[in-house]
Amino acid sequence: MGKIWKPLIAVVAIGLAAFLLYRTLSRYSMDQLLEAVLAIPVARLGAAGAFAAASYLCLSGFDYLALRYVGRPQPYYRAAWASFTSLSLGHNIGLAFLSSGAVRYRFYSRWGLSAEQVAKVILFCGITVGLGLMVLGGAALLLRSSLAVEITGLSKPLVIALGLACLAIPALYLVLSAFVRRPLRIRRWALEMPPLRLAVGQIIIGPVNFACVAACLHQALAAVTDVAYMGVASVYVIANTTALISHVPGGLGVIESVVMYLLPGQDLIGPLLVFRFVYFLIPLCIGIVVFGLTELLYRRRHQAHASRSEAPARA
Repeated sequence: MGKIWKPLIAVVAIGLAAFLLYRTLSRYSMDQLLEAVLAIPVARLGAAGAFAAASYLCLSGFDYLALRYVGRPQPYYRAAWASFTSLSLGHNIGLAFLSSGAVRYRFYSRWGLSAEQVAKVILFCGITVGLGLMVLGGAALLLRSSLAVEITGLSKPLVIALGLACLAIPALYLVLSAFVRRPLRIRRWALEMPPLRLAVGQIIIGPVNFACVAACLHQALAAVTDVAYMGVASVYVIANTTALISHVPGGLGVIESVVMYLLPGQDLIGPLLVFRFVYFLIPLCIGIVVFGLTELLYRRRHQAHASRSEAPARA
């Protein structure tokens, strides 16, 4: 059975990614795509690409720490390989917890991790994302509370309460990781707290990732209008945080709501296309190629190993 469904994961993941790439680009004419990209100065485009790469570098750190959490540390290149491939596909497919998780399982099961350990890696990475958003979002909600009120329509006391809650949760997480040694049980689930050094790593690398995403978006917007990085970062993180905690809708989406708020009445296709092109579509294209080559490589290794195993039997 495993011989059937494991390759099926690869086929489905690559097929979905290719379809979503086509669906995204087919909404626009080639002239629109070229005009949007060419309107961005090369320096801004390069900076946006650098910040996108820095974000994916941070995301690879999520996996690197997670592998240590489950007691199966791997060389960094393996963590980066699995992280980039899975997230470049998962960010575009949607339901990243499931889609990127399936690709992660494809990698990590080959390197000796059990299904339970892979699930813990995925959970650890998800917690790191949440902690990063809460740290940066809590700071933004408290430091830019008036802006948060304007964006969300919530009252200022509620915004401040949300900000404090955002910061309290990571603080509690650090306390639990420092003092709790027994697994925390929630019904049938048992969650082992990571060592304090790993928890501190999560608290640091999570916000840095979101700061890099906001910087990538800022570079795309700065090519259209004069907008401060702190404004972009605050709006982006506040939109993410309030959508996560209070389910306040983010307009057409978090990215779109940020651009619509910062650039009311302006043509949004340029910065939106450039940001999505740099942060989502280029990694998606690379991820499809890397994943496809990885599957071919491991298939050939498996066939070569099978041939060597059969040779003595024939002799």
